[in-house]
This record gives sequence, C-alpha cells and structure tokens, in this order.
Amino acid sequence: MDAPEKSSKIKKIRPETLEFIILYNQLKGKAFSGNIELAEVLGFNSASSITEITKSRQNIDPEKLQIFKDKYREFLYPVKNTESVVVAPAKNVFVGIPMYEVTATASGVEVYNDINDTSPVGHMNFPGIEDCDFALPVWGHSMYPYLENGCWVALKIIHDMKILPGEVYYIEWGDYRMYKRLLAGDNVDEVIAHSDNTTEMIGNRLKYAPFVIKLADIKKLCLVKDIHKKHNH
Repeated sequence: MDAPEKSSKIKKIRPETLEFIILYNQLKGKAFSGNIELAEVLGFNSASSITEITKSRQNIDPEKLQIFKDKYREFLYPVKNTESVVVAPAKNVFVGIPMYEVTATASGVEVYNDINDTSPVGHMNFPGIEDCDFALPVWGHSMYPYLENGCWVALKIIHDMKILPGEVYYIEWGDYRMYKRLLAGDNVDEVIAHSDNTTEMIGNRLKYAPFVIKLADIKKLCLVKDIHKKHNH
C-alpha cells in the first residue's frame, strides 16, 4: 500500500494567515496552552488544522482570525492600570506597517499597480520593522534563495536615493517594479541589477542575467529590511 502523500505548501499565503501565524507565536503558552485548546476555541474538529495553518499548508478563514483576536483581546491589547494619580501622556501605538497585496515580481517581467492606488489588506507587526514603511509579497524566482516566491518583505523607503552596494532593494524604474541586489556599476551614474538565482539557464545563458540601470531612472528605492518566509517544515 502506498504511503500517504505529505501535505504540500499552499501557493499563496493570505495576509490574514500571516497575521495569525505571527499572533499565534506571540500568544502560545501565554493565552492558550496548545493546539488542542485553540482548535476548540476556533471551532476546528482537530488540532491538526491549527498545525496545517501554522506550517503554511492551509489558509485560515478571516472569520476564525477574528474569533481568535476577540477571544485573546486582553493579551493583544492589555488594559493598563488607570488608578495611578499621575496620567502619562498618550503614546502612539505601533499597529504595524501596511501590507499591500500587489504582484511584486522578483524577475521584473510583470508590471503591477502603484501601491498608492491600492488599499492595504492588513498590517505586519513584529519586532525590528518599526522603521519600515510598507510590506509587499514576492512573486517570481529570480532572487531565490534570498527571496522566495510567496514570502512577504518589509521595506524602508530610501529618500536620499543612496545605495549600499550588495544590499537587496525594491526598485521602481521605467515601467517595472522589482527586487534586485544592486552592485556598483562601471560608471558612477549607474548600478548593476543582480539576481541571486544563477542556476536557471536558457540554453547557455542565465535566465536572470544582470543588467545596468541608470541611477537617474530609478523613481523609488526601498531597502529590504526583513523577510517573512513560508515555513519549510
């Protein structure tokens, strides 16, 4: 008898699933003891459903994410003691950076909508991205293994357009938007857009060959500050 086939990763992780995974890792052991308890709260028949979601093999329904957030609201938004005589001035609460569900290709062969014309589908919130401006998903394989197809990337806009050679950036130039590792060009007014995936070939040529971009042609420059990759286990 053949062995059962192992569940494969879903091709597209929806923003609510990413948010659930992040909150799940923050609250496990604090708000709930384990997957059995959580499955009962969310109305799943088996704790394995929680495992499938946290391993990126299944998306969570938005309604169940809301149940999760309502159930553990006191852990997500703890109420501070208001009996103190001295009232401290209110501070802005970091709710996360906006996530835009646009087709951000790693290969640069697709054109997609300007994020200014798109409403955010959620917020990414975990330590280390407080100074980032927004998050985009990645589609394509040209930057593999650094950027995997389907992962989400936290980006910081570089307003002075200064480039650190060797770092990975999200760039907008001409009619294209893409992720590339930018290297110093032969001339001071240009950079080389390099793809990390150097294994795929078309004939005897690289499928994702490096190319030169004039600095003056770059309309938006954002540094890749953090990556939320799909689970591989």
